[in-house]
Amino acid sequence: MYYHGTGAAMEQVTALLARAGPIGSSSSAPTSSSSSSSPPTSSSSAPAIAGTSAASSNVSAPGPGTSSSGTVAVPTCKPSSQDALRWERRLQKELMAFVTDPPPGLSIDADATSQNLQDWTVDLRGADGTLYEGENFQLNFKFNSKYPFDAPQVMFVGNHIPVHPHIYSNGHICLSILTEDWSPAHSVQSVCLSIMSMLSSCKDKKRPVDNSLYVKTCNKNPKKTKWWYHDDTV
Repeated sequence: MYYHGTGAAMEQVTALLARAGPIGSSSSAPTSSSSSSSPPTSSSSAPAIAGTSAASSNVSAPGPGTSSSGTVAVPTCKPSSQDALRWERRLQKELMAFVTDPPPGLSIDADATSQNLQDWTVDLRGADGTLYEGENFQLNFKFNSKYPFDAPQVMFVGNHIPVHPHIYSNGHICLSILTEDWSPAHSVQSVCLSIMSMLSSCKDKKRPVDNSLYVKTCNKNPKKTKWWYHDDTV
């Protein structure tokens, strides 16, 4: 304990401390007549402090939460494994639903996907009666540990990329639910169905007007693109 003062006031404080004895000592502890400003201490009656040896403590038996050496045991806080694996449980549930009841025109290799839940490849077949009838495509989904609160990275992969006004030749897709309109309520199935609907409603198979420039200058991750959603007719 530190006091700041001078003169008579300081002497009174020192005298009081000397008569009272060290904090935590018994009433029978001896007093000191020293006029030093530092309060007297007693090594035999000082309470045990975490990190000191048993020889310097007068504690005869450890109390609750105290080790045999007289030190206080501090509990260790660990992150919840449930929070850490929430995304994994969610994807396992989605994969099971996808395999047991796949939407029309969609399929997935369950064995390969279960080996790496953060990287899915979905096979997509063009719907009958559309411009893409009989064509087969592949959609790649990449997830991070923030899923479903953060949208997955979704793009077409492989040698056959759909020719569509909102799909670039490198597989990037201009679709609002993949970025700013993403919601945790969405799923792999709902994203696939939205993309299939976008293909099915197409009236003219052509690339975006800025395809060449975009492909040369864009980031490999389509989520890094600042998309401008201005045409919902195709």
